[in-house]
Amino acid sequence: MLRKLVMGTVLATLMALPATFTASPAMAQMVCSERDKFLKHLGDGYKEAPVAMGLASNGSVLEVLASGKGTWTIILTMPNGTSCVVASGEAWEQVKEKIALGPKA
Repeated sequence: MLRKLVMGTVLATLMALPATFTASPAMAQMVCSERDKFLKHLGDGYKEAPVAMGLASNGSVLEVLASGKGTWTIILTMPNGTSCVVASGEAWEQVKEKIALGPKA
């Protein structure tokens, strides 16, 4: 009886949590390490190299790495030096022309 009561309480608590407090599959699988380790692993294993980068307003550096075979990885390096994989995939294409995003100001 006590076991059923505990299980019921746990289930009720989990169901009452708002969706914003639950981890998405992507968040649950985020991998973080040192930037140099990522660059070596992605370079050796997938022949990926940096093709683009940008600085975020919080001081983080976002990098896109890609290979000639079409694999790609996006890593984010925080100001404290920790890097995390944000996304990865296949079928990367380098855009040669600028894409118009809207009317010119």
